[in-house]
Amino acid sequence: MLNCIYLLAITAEAMTGALAAGRRKFDMFGVLVIAFVTALGGGTVRDIFLGHFPVAWTQHPAYLYLVLCAGLLTMLIAPYLRHLQTIFLVLDAMGLMAFTLIGCNVALTMEYRVPVVMMAGLATGIVGGILRDVLCNRVPIVFRHEMYASVSLLTAGLFLLLRSAGVDTDLNTAMSFMAGLSLRLTAIWRGWRLPVFALAQRSNAGGKRGALHD
Repeated sequence: MLNCIYLLAITAEAMTGALAAGRRKFDMFGVLVIAFVTALGGGTVRDIFLGHFPVAWTQHPAYLYLVLCAGLLTMLIAPYLRHLQTIFLVLDAMGLMAFTLIGCNVALTMEYRVPVVMMAGLATGIVGGILRDVLCNRVPIVFRHEMYASVSLLTAGLFLLLRSAGVDTDLNTAMSFMAGLSLRLTAIWRGWRLPVFALAQRSNAGGKRGALHD
């Protein structure tokens, strides 16, 4: 189950990377780089943080080929697809859930404790998207008051809860994936948002003294 989830995740995230690069009118090389970073960046950062070596994709060149093919395929079919924004969001949600569960599983196999397991899932889920958005000169989705990282954490928590209850791993993975995906898509559809921390801009009419009192 986890292998299938992983293949789904890197394909979906590679396609979101290619779509994001296409919006910025990157050339073919740029599109493939963004697809690669989006699909494999989160897992690479996770493995470095956890000391999980060698990094997973370096031992499986087929993953790299899959990512590049997904990027190229997206370049070919994107002009014929309608509602690209919707496709982007759905693929990104699928990748977020899949990578979260994979990150949790990697940390569990290394016998890390619950907080580290959840952070490993979160990092695997969101880092690739952050790198994609930064390289495409966009504010990352995770920082735009959307229910994104929070959904990743909730999915990781559900996965660990069901695991502690003795639910079969494959069933647990499927249930957690569907629950997290449903929550993320519902949040997009209903416009659910996290509270925003916004500092009001004060007038600087008071000069330097006024600035010191702000």
